[in-house]
Amino acid sequence: MSSSMVVYSRLASSSRIPSFEFVSGPTAINRSSVRYHCRSHTFGSLRFGCDAIKIGASSRRIRSTGCFAALNPELKTTLDKVVTSHKVILFMKGTKDFPQCGFSNTVVQILRTVNVPFETINILDNEMLRQGLKEYSQWPTFPQLYIDGEFFGGCDIAVDAYKSGELQELLEKTLCS
Repeated sequence: MSSSMVVYSRLASSSRIPSFEFVSGPTAINRSSVRYHCRSHTFGSLRFGCDAIKIGASSRRIRSTGCFAALNPELKTTLDKVVTSHKVILFMKGTKDFPQCGFSNTVVQILRTVNVPFETINILDNEMLRQGLKEYSQWPTFPQLYIDGEFFGGCDIAVDAYKSGELQELLEKTLCS
């Protein structure tokens, strides 16, 4: 298993921050009647997920909507490792072979045009990862491009930097170091 796969596996197994919504009607719920049952969901090489289950008289299922208490210390440490383990990494909607967003596709095409090796992580696979990255980078949208361990920007910044030649200079400098 490569070092990046180990980091991704660790990222996946560290997700235990549940959030939930009630599936039916206006129902008051006593916090003591909810327990969190961790379930792993597999998305490619990443595994994530927690569901909340209401226990008690009606024993209804509460649907998980994602993890919005996003950036815990463990996730931050893992993201630090992920962004520093690659010279160029793009957190995007979809994959470089199958982008699921026009903005993500634009950045992928720019990186392919400058012929730079890069890795991608599909943020659609996990809501906790997506929300945590927003806090981690202090940037609210995707894609998010990291170069040499530092946040570079989103699609508009990458396009402007590419048009001005700044991106090519930075990537050349980064890959030669």
